[in-house]
Amino acid sequence: THSFAAYPETSLPYEFFNKFVELTKGYPAFVIKDSVSGVVVGFCFLRSYNPFPTFKETAEVTYFLQKNYRGKGIGSQALQKLEEEARKMGITILLANVSSENPQSLLFHLKHGFVECGRFHGIGKKKGKSFDVVWFEKSLDL
Repeated sequence: THSFAAYPETSLPYEFFNKFVELTKGYPAFVIKDSVSGVVVGFCFLRSYNPFPTFKETAEVTYFLQKNYRGKGIGSQALQKLEEEARKMGITILLANVSSENPQSLLFHLKHGFVECGRFHGIGKKKGKSFDVVWFEKSLDL
């Protein structure tokens, strides 16, 4: 909540994650745990971009890792797993939306073959600062 890695400005109640479960219905979702302690350090999932069958080959990716677990290849592994699952489902396009104030995530997506495909200017505001939402897309080979 202190960075722009996640959109909420305050900590979210546990019940909020039930909304994530609803969003991912029929799509893969994973909890990311520390391999030594077993503590949950993040999550990742696919969800429908749009519920119309016209868009069934497109999905949106979401992932989050606690700050001290970033930059260690965990996010890359999570994305790889989501891409594998997406291919199994016949998904050919992945979309991601990222805060313009999250340079680490912007670079992560570019490094992993996403290309910027859109930007909503100044639509978010956190800690009194406006930010853009940057949209990325990635084509998957089946």
